[in-house]
Amino acid sequence: MTSHITDRSVPKPLEGKIALITGASKRIGRAIAIALAEEGVGIVAHDRSALEGEIVKVCDEVAGCGAKSWKIIADLEKKEDYESLISRSIQTAGSLEILINNASIFFPSTIADVGFRDITRHVQVNAWTPFVLCREFARLGGRGKIINLLDTRIAGYDREHVAYILSKRMLATMTRMCALEYAPAITVNGVAPGLILPPAGKDEDYLARLAQTMPLRRHGEPGDVTGAVLYLLGSDYITGQIIYVDGGQHLLEDGNGQDSNW
Repeated sequence: MTSHITDRSVPKPLEGKIALITGASKRIGRAIAIALAEEGVGIVAHDRSALEGEIVKVCDEVAGCGAKSWKIIADLEKKEDYESLISRSIQTAGSLEILINNASIFFPSTIADVGFRDITRHVQVNAWTPFVLCREFARLGGRGKIINLLDTRIAGYDREHVAYILSKRMLATMTRMCALEYAPAITVNGVAPGLILPPAGKDEDYLARLAQTMPLRRHGEPGDVTGAVLYLLGSDYITGQIIYVDGGQHLLEDGNGQDSNW
């Protein structure tokens, strides 16, 4: 269990709220879970499977921050799992004020080889399931905040991951649609990370090399993403926005076919 020391004298406007975070056991999902826990937010930590034990570790870390935690298992490719995820989360934690759609799949595909199944699978997990969760959150929760994790490359074109980028662009459009549909009770925003963490099989040298192609000439850290998430959760007057946390990468014309980095 990780021990976290927090300053209890600092006001925490999010304290006592409950957040469901999909894909909470690893990478950016885990970083968001810990950042919210440090603000006193109870975490319903989602993972596809409990077999690796990562979800238990995250819940222990959340508890180390002094926040409540619950683990919930759901395969986001199975209708019976994702359609009941919001209701099960509310039943487990007692309430739900925040939804973070973080989980996604990421497989290579090009224009030359992408198939219909590639596109439908990515759309189901990366766009349709978050949309269903948003809709159920609005129906059952009534009020709160939703943040969808996107990708800086929605502003460009990733030649090596066609199905993935199409699904993330769909989620970006759904973010704006839901912001209109669920206002004023719910704010819906997106965060689009860029070079944050090295993908599987890569190291810091990989990030350092690619960072030289970015306007700010450096890569980010998980804290840059969690900072954007906390900013959006702390505002009651921002909705339908996408914050690019990418060192200016979205200003470039092309995503350059880089590997997933968050």
